[in-house]
Amino acid sequence: MQAFEHASRATKGARSYQEDTALLWSQRDAAPSAPAESGAAVVAVLADGMGGHAGGALASRMACESFIKAYTVQDGPNPDRLIESLAAANRAIADTVDANPMLAGMGSTLVGVTFGAEGIEWVSVGDSPLLLYRRGEIALLNEDHSLAPELDRLVAAGQITEDEARRDPRRHMLRSAVTGEDIDLIDLSARPLKIEPGDYIILASDGLQTLDSTEIRRIVAAYADDGAVAVANALIRAVEAIKDPHQDNATVIAVRLVPQAARPSVTAESAEGDGGDAH
Repeated sequence: MQAFEHASRATKGARSYQEDTALLWSQRDAAPSAPAESGAAVVAVLADGMGGHAGGALASRMACESFIKAYTVQDGPNPDRLIESLAAANRAIADTVDANPMLAGMGSTLVGVTFGAEGIEWVSVGDSPLLLYRRGEIALLNEDHSLAPELDRLVAAGQITEDEARRDPRRHMLRSAVTGEDIDLIDLSARPLKIEPGDYIILASDGLQTLDSTEIRRIVAAYADDGAVAVANALIRAVEAIKDPHQDNATVIAVRLVPQAARPSVTAESAEGDGGDAH
């Protein structure tokens, strides 16, 4: 049976509040009422809230909690479960806004990933990146629903410069989010992606993108052998070390397939503010 080690770490950055939420669920800890065929050994979900201090924090927490709850009470094909879990998160926000119109405008991004024998599958909305580290390389797995890809296409077409695209204030505007309304864009994995020994899956809020992909790759490579806690800690330390005066909240979840030889005794001890475990 496959075992997955995971850890999460977060920083408020330059803000005085935290609008990111990260949650994990494991089949090992499932309640007896959970479906016998869970479809996943581990479910990880991360959301980056928007709508002001109170609204953004509430939206991200509700989205993650509703997603996990919906996934664990379903059965059937995994893609269907992912879509229904996303819909449950969206309904939870809609119901909250209906009950308290003062929260209108709140919402969040969401990336939910399942880890099982067939590999990983995901659903995502917004610009929270889902990254694969494999054999020294890093790749973005999900679609970016911000305006950044559109601006980058204008650079490729020679219509604006790379510096203009990077500095454009619209760069982080979202084309799709979980707000309780119809969701404009949803990225759903076409098929399970097999996980290989040595791979890391990184879920993150867009605050991690203070680091470029080369630096993220370098950090994961440097700490990969030390486990998920070490990788998550190192990524957030690197964000904090830049001391960007406009640093957004940054949150990461790092997950890896536990090496076969390490499984009988694997543990994941976390530093203050971290979460780590192996399932």
